Amino acid sequence: MSDTPPGSPNPDSPDFDALTRDIAEVPAVEVIVTVAVNLMSAAAVKLGLTDEGDKYKDLDEARKLVTALAGLLDASATEISSFHAAPLRDGLKSLQLAFREASLVRDEPGQGPGEKYTGPVYG
Repeated sequence: MSDTPPGSPNPDSPDFDALTRDIAEVPAVEVIVTVAVNLMSAAAVKLGLTDEGDKYKDLDEARKLVTALAGLLDASATEISSFHAAPLRDGLKSLQLAFREASLVRDEPGQGPGEKYTGPVYG
């Protein structure tokens, strides 16, 4: 049982009003770039590119993450400016090439993860 009287805020639960106010102050570009970086990081882990190597490697999961990243960058490229988009596109290409290298079964050019958004990726 809790010692908190009914109707009182629970000190262990998040303050959703404060979180909503915080996110309202974040520019859309920053949200998009943050999501893109998170997708890139998750894809790198699933590609086995971290210190742990193959421990978390899962190419099926990596394909999904790289494709989602490519879709996000394709959809938001005109919104986030080339200042933000260029390094994200470079990171995406690196992940696509890493996927191609890690995969035992080669995708046809244009069929790799995210290539429906980026076009074929060559090393």
